[in-house]
Amino acid sequence: MYDATTREVEAPVPDESVAAAATPDPAPPELVVRGLRKTYEAETAPVRALRGVDLTVGRGEFVALMGPSGSGKSTLLHLLAGLDRADEGSVSIAGIRTEELSATRLARLRRRHVGLVFQFFHLIDHMSALENVALAALVAGAKPAEATERARDLLDTLGLLEKAGESPANLSGGQRQRVAIARALANRPTLLLADEPTGALDSDGAAEVLDLFTRMHRVGQTILMVTHSADVAAGAQRIVRMRDGVLLGEIATTGEQR
Repeated sequence: MYDATTREVEAPVPDESVAAAATPDPAPPELVVRGLRKTYEAETAPVRALRGVDLTVGRGEFVALMGPSGSGKSTLLHLLAGLDRADEGSVSIAGIRTEELSATRLARLRRRHVGLVFQFFHLIDHMSALENVALAALVAGAKPAEATERARDLLDTLGLLEKAGESPANLSGGQRQRVAIARALANRPTLLLADEPTGALDSDGAAEVLDLFTRMHRVGQTILMVTHSADVAAGAQRIVRMRDGVLLGEIATTGEQR
């Protein structure tokens, strides 16, 4: 059964040039972002995607990030996941500063501590649901038998064990997204990042995914979810609003609380 609190404690990614953030707090935040800036060059004029973002997500917290298209939400998630580099600022995940890590060590950090859920699933069509999830566990360092067991446990928890042998093409949109979420959980991530996870789903599929995130949150999973849907965001503990590359403020919600 999936339980975010059972994740094995891992040593910080070793890097002599980067010291992990020290804190006397026995339960430091899972994510700390300070002064994050990112500009993209364009033909007409530079695009300032992020203009100094500060954000903290506590351990076991479920936060929704909302904003219109072009506000910088997805850019922020890509930087947090280590898929792109910021121009300025710092990111700490599980107490580890990421901005000076080499590409290899950043990839290792991502494998150990970050789970990614995308809007369009990105499953491998010629592999079964079980194989898609097990592959992620293998990449994270599990042995083949352990990876298969982990994948079966996750699919069972997500109500998809009977679909384990099916290819993604034979699954509904909601089922495919649940497989994608199982894949993101295969490495027992410290932080789950979800970029518009209900954006390609109908209302029933969106409800399935939100219910799953709520259940994951109850057992201690830290989640940062980008969404444009107020209904989906209301399921989080708090909503952070973003526009033009800056955070405008936040509100608590009536969503599921731990």
